[in-house]
Amino acid sequence: MSSRTYADAIDQLNSLQSNAATIEAIRASGKPNNDATVTEMQEYLKRIGYTPDDLNKLNVIHVTGTKGKGSTCAFVDSVLRHAKPNWKIGLFTSPHLVAVRERIRINGVPISEEEFAKYFFEVWDKLEANPERANPATAPKPMYFRYMTLMAFHTFLSLGVDATILEVGIGGLYDCTNVVPKPLATGVASLGIDHVFILGNTLGQIAWQKGGIFKEGVPAFTVPQPEEGLEGLKKQAVDRKASSFTVVPVIPEVAELKLGLAGVHQKQNASLALNLAQAAIKGTGDKEADLLKLPLSETVKTALVNAKWPGRCQEVPDPKDPKTTWFLDGAHTIESLTACMEWYADTGIGLRQCTPVRILIFNSTNGRSGTTLLGALLSTAASQLKKLQRVEVEPTLKDGFFDHVIFCTNVTYSDGAFKGDLTSKVLTQTDLSGLKTQHELADAWKAIVPDFAAENIHILPSVQDSVVLARSLESPGGEKDVVVAGSLHLVGATIEVAGLSDTVFSV
Repeated sequence: MSSRTYADAIDQLNSLQSNAATIEAIRASGKPNNDATVTEMQEYLKRIGYTPDDLNKLNVIHVTGTKGKGSTCAFVDSVLRHAKPNWKIGLFTSPHLVAVRERIRINGVPISEEEFAKYFFEVWDKLEANPERANPATAPKPMYFRYMTLMAFHTFLSLGVDATILEVGIGGLYDCTNVVPKPLATGVASLGIDHVFILGNTLGQIAWQKGGIFKEGVPAFTVPQPEEGLEGLKKQAVDRKASSFTVVPVIPEVAELKLGLAGVHQKQNASLALNLAQAAIKGTGDKEADLLKLPLSETVKTALVNAKWPGRCQEVPDPKDPKTTWFLDGAHTIESLTACMEWYADTGIGLRQCTPVRILIFNSTNGRSGTTLLGALLSTAASQLKKLQRVEVEPTLKDGFFDHVIFCTNVTYSDGAFKGDLTSKVLTQTDLSGLKTQHELADAWKAIVPDFAAENIHILPSVQDSVVLARSLESPGGEKDVVVAGSLHLVGATIEVAGLSDTVFSV
């Protein structure tokens, strides 16, 4: 290639995306990953000049879970940066919100466009120069997420990080991040029934997958889990010879803090993160550090209060209208949508003197049930309002809680184009042109709330159209809340087109 810009790197990266047909075939098989995944990652590593043992130099904290793994990683990152200010901390998470480079951070900051292009093409060129593969069926280059994982390893090794927080993509045992032979600590956030088409339909099966990141001689941590899930994790810890298995309760002092990440569930994630950070520091040979000593040090409390995780339970004022507030949460499972509405009811309703016009912008992907997700969202809103004694309500809200609902695609702009970093090949042209998913969501909403005004249910082809409509809707009392949920891709595109980046990503 004659040029090696960030845009060039994004174009090449997008060429590694699985298309809709491939995703559907994987979903139908129920096996997105298998034991060949880790073997193939080991071979990709070898082709770019590394062995799995080289990854041990990264001092990895490996984190998985159905809900809260990203938040836990954000807390670990903040704690390590505050407790070890001289360390260089690498953070690898997914997906991104607005720019792909958000996935690879150093000391809390995404690598620059120039750095991204540099390390991207170094990996690309090494794979091109070493095309030989033990199994000819292995793709010449890894698919999107695997490539990003490979690039993250290369970036962190090149920059000589002192510790790495590594978030699992899907599952655990067969995830491509599970190529690190000996991390310093492993953690499992809350388990729930998500990705059912991938991991099976029982909590035990999910726990078996998640607990697959446990390693011999490495401490394993989890939060309190339903019995079936906890038993599955315990068995994996024993079978994989973890040095210890700890169920972390909420630390009372943590429960009293106003954490940097909103939501009651974050108290548990922060407590898990503290234990992971402590184990990691001790794993490097530092026997003096005691992050868990009570009362908690000011350093630890500051780290938890200052932790950031954009696009998750985040309240953002509209830069164009001071009376409009955006409530952003990439919640896309029953558990996370429940947490989202618990948070919104407390911030958007419980603490307000007046009732604003409420607008929901929603989309769901990957074959998830709109009826189930929207039902969870509404029933949680009902129970929260009852708890706050705002109104007497039935188990589900007959008026739909929101004044307007907007179901849109994840396409960024009204001209049908994606922002380069937000390009998605998962969406079929048939689905997009017919807005199939959006009509299904609207039908699900009508079934749950049959008396909801039809003219207040909006189906739109892009995120930009949705933002324009939300801003144009009238609010007799002046104040307007816009809740965006159901998809991190949707939240990211909303941040982009609504011009919320400066506030969302402020440090």
